[in-house]
Amino acid sequence: MNPLIELEELCGLFPEADGQPLYASAEHVARESTPPPYHAMLVHEHHMTVTMERYHDCAVDVDVIASRSVDDLYARKIVLRKHGREQAVQFGIVRFNFQYVTQRVREQIEAGQIPLGRVLIQHNVLRHIDLGAIVRFEAGPGLARYLQMNEGEETYGRMATIFCNGAPAVDLLEISAPLSR
Repeated sequence: MNPLIELEELCGLFPEADGQPLYASAEHVARESTPPPYHAMLVHEHHMTVTMERYHDCAVDVDVIASRSVDDLYARKIVLRKHGREQAVQFGIVRFNFQYVTQRVREQIEAGQIPLGRVLIQHNVLRHIDLGAIVRFEAGPGLARYLQMNEGEETYGRMATIFCNGAPAVDLLEISAPLSR
């Protein structure tokens, strides 16, 4: 699937309440063209929770902005923040099929108190992360608000799928707050 179509589909799960766009523009970029330090932050097959904690040298907290659930399908829009602080480090949208995890994992994810990657790691869910695409974003009003950046400012994100116990269970959009070069 075209990553920009998939991007629109994920963003369409949670349109901005004020009708303003999340981003002004989005461009799929080649992995090898991703500039530093975004390349190290995004071009890998590891949980972004761990990567963000390592980069920012602190734990991260999850702030669930919105969520929705229908049967085994769950989606949420989140911001990861430096532990105990308001500083945003990542915006994300997650779509999860709970068929592939235990009831306890589902309950912890739906509770919204622990970042998704940390829940999967703590419960030792057999997982593989398939990096789909790297996307360059120009912030619109939504990203500017969530990531505490200026409208029009540039940042990068990624689209990925997490396979849980061998099945494609999670679709992800993960956008980094602007990083110093």
